[in-house]
Amino acid sequence: MIEQDTIKLLRECDAGIKMGVSAIDEVLTYAGSEELKKRLIKSMKENESLKNDLTLLLNKYHDDGKEPAATAKAMSWIKTNVKLALNESDEVIADLITDGCNMGVKAVCKYLNKYEAADEDSKRLAKKLVRSQESLSEDMRRFL
Repeated sequence: MIEQDTIKLLRECDAGIKMGVSAIDEVLTYAGSEELKKRLIKSMKENESLKNDLTLLLNKYHDDGKEPAATAKAMSWIKTNVKLALNESDEVIADLITDGCNMGVKAVCKYLNKYEAADEDSKRLAKKLVRSQESLSEDMRRFL
């Protein structure tokens, strides 16, 4: 049970990190403020670090991780591009990133509760991901 829950939790974290990186990548070129760009780049680097740690844990269990759901990626892409087509502002970017962070936090917390038998290293990584998303969301408030 521990190994199954661990792998499932890690897969969901993997999909979440990939969604986050993709979302930031989509909006980064639209950012007008250097301060916003720097914060988004910092988040990308945090995600890369988390992804490296995650890959090590996945390798331990001989698992390749998980891609985000195609529908989730498509809906995110549509929402982002429609909103930015109407208004290419830092406020819109901050709003989109905040929504994404909130969804990410909600999802990872849900999976932490669902896969409670996961090993402690995986739970720590998931909680670190949650803290990273909460921090980014909080930092976006000044751009709203």
